Amino acid sequence: MSNSSPARAAAAAPLTASPKRENGYSVGPATQLIIKDVGEIHSRLLDHRPIIQGETRYFVKEFEEKRGHREMRVLENVKNSVSETNGHVLPRCADVMQDQFGLVLKSLESANQTIHRLQQQERENEKSNTAPEVRHEKLRSQWEAFMKEQEQRRLAIDEEHNKAVLRLKEQYAQMDKELFKMAS
Repeated sequence: MSNSSPARAAAAAPLTASPKRENGYSVGPATQLIIKDVGEIHSRLLDHRPIIQGETRYFVKEFEEKRGHREMRVLENVKNSVSETNGHVLPRCADVMQDQFGLVLKSLESANQTIHRLQQQERENEKSNTAPEVRHEKLRSQWEAFMKEQEQRRLAIDEEHNKAVLRLKEQYAQMDKELFKMAS
């Protein structure tokens, strides 16, 4: 039974000759006994808090015994893992990260410079590709100049060749004359 039941409250209150109710009516001793009995009946029939509390305690006790504080062990393991991680793993990771940070930064700067260089080349290519007709004409004029130069070189080489052939003919003719003189 609960300490806060109306029957206990009525029993704990001292009996006086003419108690007054909240609404101003006086209640006699017979009425007080009826109220006391009604309070006890109410607490026995309708006030189930002590029974529920007992059942709850029993359920929790049985649950903890059957489970064997498995959740507490799991939570303890998690707590140990977290404390180990905070104590050992995280500082090592931070040290490794600090050691590797400089190398990574240098690599990133190198990659950034390469990317900027490639972007600059791409911009220059886009500028040169904007006027393909101009570029085509420029290449054509360069090709024509190259072909003219090759033609001039060919003519110069042919002329030197012809001069060399004439000299050789003259030399052989001279040698023939000398050979003819020697033979006669």
